[in-house]
Amino acid sequence: MSLFTRFRQAQDQAPTTTADGPLPDGPLPDGHSEDDPTAAEGDGETAGGDDGAGPAADGAAADGGAEAAGGEAADGEAAERPRSLVRRIAAQVTTALAVLLVLFALTVGNRPEQFTPGTLARIPVEALLGLLLLLALRPGARRVAAVLGGVTLGLLGLLKLVDVGFYAVLARQFDPVLDWVLLDDAISFLTDSFGRAGAVGAAIVAVLLVVAVLVLMTLAVLRLTHLVTRHSVAATRTLVVLGAAWLACAVLGVQIVPGVPVAARNTAGLAHARAHQVRDGLRSQQEFTRQAAVDAFRDVPGDRLLTGLRGKDVLLVFVESYGRSAVEDPAIAPPVNAALDAGTRRLAAAGFGSRSAFLTSPTAGSGSWLAHSTFLSGLWIDNQQRYRNIVTTDRLTLTGAFRRADWRTVGIMPGVTRAWPEGELYDYQKVYDSRQLGYHGPKFSWATMPDQFVLAAFERYEHGTPERAPLMAGITLVSSHAPWTPLPQFVEWDDLGDGSVFAPMASQGEPKSALWGDRRKVRAEYGRSIAYSLNSLVSYVERYGDDDTVVVFLGDHQPSPVVTGTGASRDVPITIVAHDPAVLGRISRWGWQDGLKPGRQAPVWRMDAFRDRFLTAFGPRTAS
Repeated sequence: MSLFTRFRQAQDQAPTTTADGPLPDGPLPDGHSEDDPTAAEGDGETAGGDDGAGPAADGAAADGGAEAAGGEAADGEAAERPRSLVRRIAAQVTTALAVLLVLFALTVGNRPEQFTPGTLARIPVEALLGLLLLLALRPGARRVAAVLGGVTLGLLGLLKLVDVGFYAVLARQFDPVLDWVLLDDAISFLTDSFGRAGAVGAAIVAVLLVVAVLVLMTLAVLRLTHLVTRHSVAATRTLVVLGAAWLACAVLGVQIVPGVPVAARNTAGLAHARAHQVRDGLRSQQEFTRQAAVDAFRDVPGDRLLTGLRGKDVLLVFVESYGRSAVEDPAIAPPVNAALDAGTRRLAAAGFGSRSAFLTSPTAGSGSWLAHSTFLSGLWIDNQQRYRNIVTTDRLTLTGAFRRADWRTVGIMPGVTRAWPEGELYDYQKVYDSRQLGYHGPKFSWATMPDQFVLAAFERYEHGTPERAPLMAGITLVSSHAPWTPLPQFVEWDDLGDGSVFAPMASQGEPKSALWGDRRKVRAEYGRSIAYSLNSLVSYVERYGDDDTVVVFLGDHQPSPVVTGTGASRDVPITIVAHDPAVLGRISRWGWQDGLKPGRQAPVWRMDAFRDRFLTAFGPRTAS
């Protein structure tokens, strides 16, 4: 075929007019494009009309052929029309979903209460800056920027989701540097709550969610980038209008939903805050190192420590998740306060007095080890990095002070199920973990054994042994650990045996899936678990305590916001119980309240303040 022939064919096939006149130069009118199926069909009809038949085709046969061709074309158009409509609707829906996904990622906050439809009624400044960048870049760089922007936005969206989970469980945001250690605890909790299969399933879902968010967010940004490219003039006008609107709303403080400004910039603020989190963490660590180096009791000799407790058996007891809400929240407190009020009367009848107050814990919802180390070291340990640092030092802890002063120090740790090198910080001469307490009964979800059995084991292995030295025991009670079902019941002390008596109880109680689907039930079961722990402790002191028994018991942290609700304090109750009035006389200046239950006006100290005040009160000087 010659070059001239090809040119003629191209000229013949190129449509130069429409039903309304000549085709305009440049892009086709709205609704049509060079790839529009309807345009292709029109070209086909034109080519068919120039098939080369000429005037000789006039006649019946030609008429019939034309009618047949016209009928087939009409059928094709009729069949193509619904498919084209479906494609257009699908494209519009996909674009709308892409807009909503990006808008959701940019406007939603990182707290549970900020997940509301009203957060979408905002103009995110990040979207305006992104649109400006896309309009300014060349096509190749524009696509790269879209991919990077989609991945970044996906990561920020995932960070917000993780923050929501942390606020719901731990009442704080996620620390991307220090909180990875909590993954192990999360998997253990899921395993105890929903079984191994449930934990594995949750892990798989989490991984799939991460991948899906990153992929879908990137695809959404690419689609919107393509839209901006095709309609750059309209996109520019939209940018000008929305930019002016954002500026006006920011200046005037416009809010459609109370507390939610229309001029949004929370995602940029979140990214900025996380960018500085590492730097602030390093500064905090340097400050912590300086604080740890200052210790008024570091070089105090043993014969001048704890002189006001000579000859006493001192029990430091942590009650898991025993927070202020347990004694003040009307939906939780009735069984707890009943146990405390009855315990005050029972111990008074046995000759014991008690004083109570509150301490502010460095953590909430989880992280018991942070609270234990804060209480015993006298340092504020509110993150994992500080904890790692403190366990490698020779800091004098409260338990270490007792050992220096010639007490026998033991740790009763039913929650420890493997090697625990960090325990060296506390200077225990002997640690009884879950494998050394002689328990042969069932687990109760996370709790390896009931609290009553833990106390009985302490009595059997240490407190009840003849001709022993004065004891200082650090005891952790774990029955009040989430998920609070099933719960053990109190058993007569003589019937405890090896713990097999608890076997029937482990299959009772509400299923975890049903319990955690009803917040009212969760709160009620949490209150029952605290009451069980307190009743076990009171009964132990009542039965096995003597004139030389001193008990300091406290909560390590508040339970999760699922129980307390948002905005709860981090306060936990603390109580000192003693048979010897001189012991309580040493703390008379503290202003603590009588009884096992602290009232709303009871003093509140930071938890790290307790060590120094306690060592001072029970040292050679009696001043507080």
